[in-house]
Amino acid sequence: MFSKTCEYAIRAVMFITRETKDGKRVGVREIAEGIDSPVHFIAKILQELSKRGIVQSLKGPTGGFYMDGNTLTHTLADIVLAVDGDKLFNGCGLGLSECSEKQPCPLHAEFKKIRKDLHELLARTKLGELQDKFDMSTFYLSRR
Repeated sequence: MFSKTCEYAIRAVMFITRETKDGKRVGVREIAEGIDSPVHFIAKILQELSKRGIVQSLKGPTGGFYMDGNTLTHTLADIVLAVDGDKLFNGCGLGLSECSEKQPCPLHAEFKKIRKDLHELLARTKLGELQDKFDMSTFYLSRR
């Protein structure tokens, strides 16, 4: 459902959220290793997310990526929209350019409900709430 870029973005933000709870900052290499991602690819993704205010970054020897009170209010839907746009939430399940109530594809009605449910799940999942969940159990963000 998500593009590969979006998958990496979500995993990276979750990693940063988990690792920076106590004020720590994490570097690109640590993030890439933590989520099993190519360093150069995740660096580009994080640069864009930083520009959009979804993560914070600080340059220099004590720098890195981190979350603060403002960034923790963002949702998983914000990440998807920043990386992939709204196609996941509004697009056709078969990828057709023309799919609507008047000209539906064979999956239109069923996929409309799936899109709505997915959007609601991602829109209500705030990064700060995920940070709390990381304290309660172990989650895996890489395939290792």
